[in-house]
Amino acid sequence: MVIKTAEFVKSSGRWQDCPEANLPEYVFIGRSNVGKSSLINAMLNHKDLAKTSQTPGKTQLINHFVINESWYLTDLPGYGYARVSKSMRKDFEKLITNYILNRKNLVNLFVLVDARHTPQKIDIEFIEWCGENGVPFSIVFTKADKVKPNTVITNVENYKNELLKTWEDLPEIYVTSAEKKEGGDAILKFISDTNTFLTNNKVNFQ
Repeated sequence: MVIKTAEFVKSSGRWQDCPEANLPEYVFIGRSNVGKSSLINAMLNHKDLAKTSQTPGKTQLINHFVINESWYLTDLPGYGYARVSKSMRKDFEKLITNYILNRKNLVNLFVLVDARHTPQKIDIEFIEWCGENGVPFSIVFTKADKVKPNTVITNVENYKNELLKTWEDLPEIYVTSAEKKEGGDAILKFISDTNTFLTNNKVNFQ
């Protein structure tokens, strides 16, 4: 997919305030320090479309971007660690779950996981929650350039083995590096192919 246009639409503090659900929507979410904004910017070849920060938890609203005037990319607040109060963290969790469960045009959720680490309880729990609620999702490993390739392979396999304890089939898995701009093309191809399928089958979100 060639990215011709990528424009910020709006930030929303409630799922009801999000843009009209008239385009297919692809959502990115992960722990607060997983490198989500960096991956989005690298994938779209746009230096500062999504705001990055050295402080985890920068994204605190639902941020919508329209890509090629044909689909939404949505940047959700991170789950788990963030330098915010417990009450604010609960507000984030409520915002995230309400959005995911109620947004009619949500086509796929890209769950970002740090490739440097062995399976983390909070990531596994979120993935399990997606499965229990019938949310279509893929797993995206980030920061693959930060450790040796063998470590990435081992950590990905460990995640697969952990999930296969309760899953019969695994979702699509991508390994990415924002710094080296690796893996983003595969995600964009998935989005492009899915959009073509939706168009051919005349899927209407209204």
